[in-house]
Amino acid sequence: MVKDRYDYLPNGYQETIEKGPNALRVFRRVSHGIGTREEQLKRLKNELTNADAIVIGAGAGLSTSAGFTYSGERFEKYFSDFAERYGIADMYSGGFMVMRCPPEVLWAYWSRYILINRYQKAPKPVYDDLLKLVRGKNYFVLTTNVDHQFQLAGFDKERLFYTQGDYGLFQCSVPCHDKTYDNRDVVLRMVSDQRDMQVPRELIPHCPVCGKPMMMNLRSDDKFVEDEGWHKAAQRYNAFIEENKGKNIVYLELGVGANTPVIIKYPFWQLTAQNKNAVYACVNLGESYCPDEITDQSVCINADIGKVIKDLVE
Repeated sequence: MVKDRYDYLPNGYQETIEKGPNALRVFRRVSHGIGTREEQLKRLKNELTNADAIVIGAGAGLSTSAGFTYSGERFEKYFSDFAERYGIADMYSGGFMVMRCPPEVLWAYWSRYILINRYQKAPKPVYDDLLKLVRGKNYFVLTTNVDHQFQLAGFDKERLFYTQGDYGLFQCSVPCHDKTYDNRDVVLRMVSDQRDMQVPRELIPHCPVCGKPMMMNLRSDDKFVEDEGWHKAAQRYNAFIEENKGKNIVYLELGVGANTPVIIKYPFWQLTAQNKNAVYACVNLGESYCPDEITDQSVCINADIGKVIKDLVE
């Protein structure tokens, strides 16, 4: 297996995943925090100011707050032709529907998708404001988002761990080897050169090693390539957690829902419970809660993430 190549490195991702099921065995009931929104906001601001370290756990809700919506006006702006011809109702479902189409059509769709959801900055300055909040502080970012918005906002690349991949990378679909490839140039050409919802055949990406079709480097099954950069980021994340054990640390969870709680939410709960100096902060519109067992160590704010971050910065 190509993945065996990096077995010698500490795997922060695997260690994080393993904490998830343990949290479910320990925590049974949830709470929505103590105090009013204003009181919670004041406490969070104070905890962030005095923290020795901050771990940001970012899910899809953060990018949604930043304006990355996948239906409605934004979808119609970029995919109205696909909607009319193929009956696609939103970007997300469309990504699966075009998998049944010829590769020229598939990449016409996905090149547009990658362009607007990876190479363009989010419509709202939520990530920029978040950087203002942690600039100059000892922080690390763990995220399941694949849209590259942290780097586009100026976050330090060495302090980021994208666990689920990156829209901006291709990999072999087999995969026959454990390398990924930057796709910016070919994506831009696909967008500019496509006609009638088809890209030129010569732009369809194939593996330079085995010749099989390329695919995006996104975790959806056991074919996901964890390349050298991925493993080094996992190692840095693991080291950050180890270096800050027992310190005044804030686990700042932003927009993490129920799709992948085992990567961020459950481990954050357990890490907080294991450290009396830790604070778990959950900011998420409609899904802000914590286990009863760590209520006194938690801040839960049920509100738009962008608005909360802006209030914290001001």
